[in-house]
Amino acid sequence: MRIILSVLFVAIVLNGCFSSKRVVTQTKEFPSWYSNPQNSTSNTLYAVGEGENKRVAINKALNEIVATLRVTISSEFISKTEVSKGDRESYQVTSSNEIQSRVEKIKINNYEVSNEKDFGFEKYLVEVKIEKRKFFLGLAQELDSSFSRMEKRTQKPNAIEQLGVYQKDKDALVHINNTLSVMRALDSGFDDALYIKKVLEVKNRHTNLLSQISFSLHPNRDANNLRASFSKGLSDAKYHLRNGSGSKHFKVYISSRTNRAKSYGFDLARSSILVSVKDYRGTIIGSNKLNLIGQSTQGYPIARENVAIKLNAMIQKEGIAKIIGLNI
Repeated sequence: MRIILSVLFVAIVLNGCFSSKRVVTQTKEFPSWYSNPQNSTSNTLYAVGEGENKRVAINKALNEIVATLRVTISSEFISKTEVSKGDRESYQVTSSNEIQSRVEKIKINNYEVSNEKDFGFEKYLVEVKIEKRKFFLGLAQELDSSFSRMEKRTQKPNAIEQLGVYQKDKDALVHINNTLSVMRALDSGFDDALYIKKVLEVKNRHTNLLSQISFSLHPNRDANNLRASFSKGLSDAKYHLRNGSGSKHFKVYISSRTNRAKSYGFDLARSSILVSVKDYRGTIIGSNKLNLIGQSTQGYPIARENVAIKLNAMIQKEGIAKIIGLNI
């Protein structure tokens, strides 16, 4: 009994000691530059971000800056837009959203990390800033480099390849227009007339060459039912169809061999189609091989027409250029 009482006494004493001690936990406070971030000024853009590491935190901060820019650009667009038809509000919202998605693709390179802190527990905090003038000049340099590359491209040996080059330049105009939108938001006095002129020159190079290129179709007897599909595909892509000659005229040869078969009550038309495109010197500049199977329960002629229907669907999905083997 004496042993039991001794054990209880020790337990009570220890419990009293532990209970008399306070467990104090320190709550880490965010730095003031993060909890009360600086407002952007007329000269400098500020933003804060957090992430599991420094890189992620910087990216989030830069996204905040881009968000500020797209709101500014959208607001300016809405205030200046005059709508001649349709619902004004609906039109403005759609256009504003389009501008925002474009601006989001702008990358900011010349920023500074003005404050940072490893907060622990995979939480890294940063504050970034970028001088508007530096940002503007960086974008201008990017534009100048883009147009310089376009001007220095090597002339291609045939009009189709050259059109492919012009098409890539034309596709790049989306990025260029995004850049111009941001530059106008950064500097209200920015005169973009020279750049707009260069944009139009790029578009005109593509349009002018496209207007000079023509194709003619040369199917074998078995491919006659496919002529309309190829013709429609070329016309939809704005290519001229005519009998011509010269360096900007191209001939599309279509050779088809169709075998008749039956399977599970279906009439089948198995077509092996070879397509080749030749320039005025007879050089093959593009080719492709297609294997299509038409089917019908209403006879073989309908199955053959089903081959053309499937070819139409393929051209609409993949584009006529890919179907005839051209890289444009």
